[in-house]
Amino acid sequence: MPPKRPRRASPGPSGLSAGERLKRTKLTGNAAYSAWGWVGTEVTDASGITEEHRLATCGFSSYRTRPLCPNRFAEKRKTPTEVGAGNATAQSEQDQPPDDVIVISDDEGPTCNLKSCKNNPYCLNHLGQNKWEDPDKAFEAYVKVHELGENPNESSRDATAPIGLKNLGATCYANAYLQVWFQDLPFRKGVYKCQPGQDSEHTFEEAPIFQLQVTFAAMQHSSFNVFNPVKLVESLKLRATEQQDAQEFSKLFMAHLDTEFKKQQDPALQSLIANQFEGKQVYNTVCQNCQRRSERDSDFLEIEVNIEHNATLEERLSALLEPELLSGDNKYLCQQCDSLQDAKRYTELRQLPPVLHFSLLRFVYDVSTMERKKSKQSIQFPTFIDMDRFLGPVEARKKRGKRSLKDSHNLYALRGILLHKGASAYHGHYEAQVFDVQNQSWYQFNDEEVTKIDSLVPKVDTGKKGGRGVKDTKKKNGAAAVSKPRVPPKKRQRIEDSDSDIEILETPPSAQKSESSTTSDGPEYISSKDAYMLVYARVGDQGPSPIPKKANGDASHAAIPDITPPPKAMEVVRSLNDAHEKACVEFAQREKAEKVKFDQIRNTVMDIYRSWNVSSREEDCVVVSRQSLESWISRHIAKPKKPKATSTPSPDTAPDLVPVTEQMEGSTTVSLPISEVLCSHSKLDPDKATDMKIIRAAAHTRIAEEDGCVLTPKLTSTDICPICTERMFKEKLYQIEHPRLVARFDDVAAVGDDEDGYFVSKAWLKDWRLAKPKMHVEAEPDPPPDAEEYLRDVVCEHGNLATNVAARRRISAEAYSVLHDVFPDWNPPSTSAEPCPVCEALLHVSREDKREYRKQAEEEKARLKYMHDNALNGNTALLEDVPCAIVPSQFVRSWRQWIMRPSEVARPEALDNSPFVCEHGLLAFDPNESEDIDASMSIIKRSDWEALTELYSVGPLIAIENTGGRYTHELAVCADCRLRRRTSFDMTDLTIRVLGSNDPTPTPETYSEEPVQATKPVQTTLLTYSKRQNEGQRKSKRIRQVREHGKRRKITITKAMTVKDLKVMVRRVASRLRHAHRLSLTCPAQLNDELSIPVISQRLFYRGRELDDSSATMLSLGILSNDLLDLKEENEDINMLSDTDIEVDGVSTGPKKKRTEGQAFGGTLLGGGSSFSIPPSSVRPSSSPAAVGPVACPACTYENGPADLACAMCET
Repeated sequence: MPPKRPRRASPGPSGLSAGERLKRTKLTGNAAYSAWGWVGTEVTDASGITEEHRLATCGFSSYRTRPLCPNRFAEKRKTPTEVGAGNATAQSEQDQPPDDVIVISDDEGPTCNLKSCKNNPYCLNHLGQNKWEDPDKAFEAYVKVHELGENPNESSRDATAPIGLKNLGATCYANAYLQVWFQDLPFRKGVYKCQPGQDSEHTFEEAPIFQLQVTFAAMQHSSFNVFNPVKLVESLKLRATEQQDAQEFSKLFMAHLDTEFKKQQDPALQSLIANQFEGKQVYNTVCQNCQRRSERDSDFLEIEVNIEHNATLEERLSALLEPELLSGDNKYLCQQCDSLQDAKRYTELRQLPPVLHFSLLRFVYDVSTMERKKSKQSIQFPTFIDMDRFLGPVEARKKRGKRSLKDSHNLYALRGILLHKGASAYHGHYEAQVFDVQNQSWYQFNDEEVTKIDSLVPKVDTGKKGGRGVKDTKKKNGAAAVSKPRVPPKKRQRIEDSDSDIEILETPPSAQKSESSTTSDGPEYISSKDAYMLVYARVGDQGPSPIPKKANGDASHAAIPDITPPPKAMEVVRSLNDAHEKACVEFAQREKAEKVKFDQIRNTVMDIYRSWNVSSREEDCVVVSRQSLESWISRHIAKPKKPKATSTPSPDTAPDLVPVTEQMEGSTTVSLPISEVLCSHSKLDPDKATDMKIIRAAAHTRIAEEDGCVLTPKLTSTDICPICTERMFKEKLYQIEHPRLVARFDDVAAVGDDEDGYFVSKAWLKDWRLAKPKMHVEAEPDPPPDAEEYLRDVVCEHGNLATNVAARRRISAEAYSVLHDVFPDWNPPSTSAEPCPVCEALLHVSREDKREYRKQAEEEKARLKYMHDNALNGNTALLEDVPCAIVPSQFVRSWRQWIMRPSEVARPEALDNSPFVCEHGLLAFDPNESEDIDASMSIIKRSDWEALTELYSVGPLIAIENTGGRYTHELAVCADCRLRRRTSFDMTDLTIRVLGSNDPTPTPETYSEEPVQATKPVQTTLLTYSKRQNEGQRKSKRIRQVREHGKRRKITITKAMTVKDLKVMVRRVASRLRHAHRLSLTCPAQLNDELSIPVISQRLFYRGRELDDSSATMLSLGILSNDLLDLKEENEDINMLSDTDIEVDGVSTGPKKKRTEGQAFGGTLLGGGSSFSIPPSSVRPSSSPAAVGPVACPACTYENGPADLACAMCET
């Protein structure tokens, strides 16, 4: 049985529902509802406009079209009406009309809101008063405007949180390790006890160990939330702008500290590095034949672990300790057997330090590219790890693996995670996630930004399917998320995190399943693709420490041993703290003084806007603009907007509309113009009524006297401009009457074929019949049908009916009467009038003339065939040993246009060669110089010249002849006039010659205007059928020219153009050529690629001299008309521009060239520099003056002046 169809809902009721009140102002035909409702009804002529009508245009009419909205911000007082509200409510319920009665209400108050009251001049509730109502927010905005200076309290330290370290450019690698080392309490205590050595050349404060003490002391006791370790970086001679490898920095810095510690008197301090971070391992090799064991002891500061995708740290440790079999070509030379034998080699951990570092080999060396690259594989590591399972021989490890975690003597808790953000091994950003021993909480350290991580272990929502963990929560930056050990890939849940790729893992890893029994007390696991160093601390050796079950800790404070910094280091920190405290006190004093001033201003402003509403329309009031009131309300708590730069003021703009600040009697008086509501006559403009607001005259006076702000000019509601009112009245009356007039005309316009009528211009009638004719000018009458623009459509120049039938239209006599009432001076010809006989005769004659013109053009074309076909295309191959002449190209173009359209285009009158001859009667150009024969002249045969002398007025003759590749000419060349002609251009063509990568760089000595041809090696090619077929194809003429002339292109320049503009133009020409090639036009794609050179890679040469001044103009460089420039591409090293290796479909698209590894720590104190001497560091102290010199642009490397705000080359 099919389901029942749902019943369609009944349509809703239309119109007013029962009991709903109908507003009288909404009734049809009520003129008071519209500001211009009286136009065409009450008033049909401008002389009938009264004062009441002008008030209505701005909403000030006594018809009460705009309600008087009550002031929302006025202080409310309890009235007797409110006291008896209960009785009034009961009475109102009895007065309700029956449900079937529609009530028409005159006194219903509309709802006041921003949308409905935007155009109401009597509503003053939405002008920004809310900014003052909250005193705290208002004072905060007030402080920003009055610029009390930077609030030092914002840089104050939170007593319960650690502080950040300032990044000096690229020192994030050092900041990350300093945060980890600081949380190592024994190491921090040892640093505090260390005393630097003294010598005659260096002071105590210059030693790196002292600067480390100051850094740690500041991290422990500073009042700032960020410390600047610039002195430590300077003492180590680190280059602050160069990114370095964090692991290498750790090893070198530890080696340097170990050297300093060994100089101390305290034996415990001498071995601090070894006791705290150094472990022991043994490399064993066992001969499989004689069982001889060979051991080699080794110390380590960190355990290096290879990464496999989704493997756990325990799995990689087991793989590290797994024996390796030496056999075949890799046999072991046993000393006891005295021969090559199979052997087993393995690594054994003998002793572990209190702080254990696991170095994840995130950066590997790619043999195929001979470069370092970053591994993007994720690894899983636990929040605590039992190292007894990896300590000692294999048999002992297996026995200890079965013990409970409580019996472990080497249980390590996770204390720090060092992260490298970025896809490449050559750049990126270092961060650290460290466990704070005092707060017992995890923190994310991103240089200056320190974020508390609420919990590394995500909460598990047991109500969800599978009990999956929810996203880890933290205050800002997101840590490496953690959960129970991993699950199979198909069940893995990915967590989107802003900092690193994080996965929540839910089942124990395979390694723990095989080697130990996994209990509910097992560790949680963290998966990360960015972690490259893990720091674990032995439980119980580092003071207060999180127990394994709560490895991620709670936020409670722990009692840690009292570790006091040395006095000198504390002296530096105290001086910084005292300066900070002093700055805070001074700021508090300034803030207190401003608070008193603010309270006075706030009370004044609030008192004014709470009482500025008028209570009736008859009350004394002032009209101001909405914008001026908003500016006054916010001028103390918001910075004024900068006015846009404008040119000369418009004549329609009212005078004195620019805000002016005047000094009057020691006080500053601000003038706020109400220009938004003024017309050009400095009166109220009805067209701007939506921005008008009405306030009490007393409030206007108080704003000027008590707040020192004058709203000018002072206008009342009666100051509405009568001129603008009349203008708008005429326009609105036209909009009403014109459609009615057009409708009357259309009803009677039709005329029969046998009826008499009149002619009217078809173009005029089409435009006039529009609802808003294009011919109409505001407040002006429409032009009549016989206006000059339309008269020739109907009447010819002789005053008779025009012969062009298509330009006019027949209308009836009734339609003529309708139009004649509007245009009484219009007198059109009737349909019975005959066309003008003179125009008809001329029309017949013109047809005969066209035939004569065409015949004459064909005759001249036949006589001047060579000039017609070849004069403008530059083809002079047929003119060798042929007498020729020079003619202006403009004459040839005009003549050819006349040949194509002889009846429409005028025939050229004369041929003038005088521009090519100087005042001395000599040639102003050299025919044998290619740059002199420009587009302004053409070469024709001498026979064509003789024909031209018969047909036109020509002269003077410039005869030339191509003999042996050079032109001979009768007139000599005037050198001075030739140079003047080539330098006196405003616009000319330049030839750009594109040099290839194998072409030599032009120099003044090697410069030549001959085509550049690179030497190509001779190759033996195998001739195939396909090759022969391709070579047999005919190449296009343009491609052949490109190959023969060395890839040239002409562009048009001006003498004021700069070198930078020229390079940009070359780039744009290439873009247009590429677009033309995509449209399958005739532009060769080869020339596209040659010109498509980025601006920063272009090198331009003029006569072998490079144009390296981007601001130099063509005129200042001495470039002549039709000159030649060489363009060569500067190959940029892409390795300097980007270090990112991008992989597309598994294939690396990274750079093929081997990267330069850089200096690393060479030249620094860690790389072998002198102990204490401080070099000219790349990090300047705050007191040192800035260096003055050229500044390289970071985008294009162009060197700009030190005062330049933008790059002159790329405008960065």
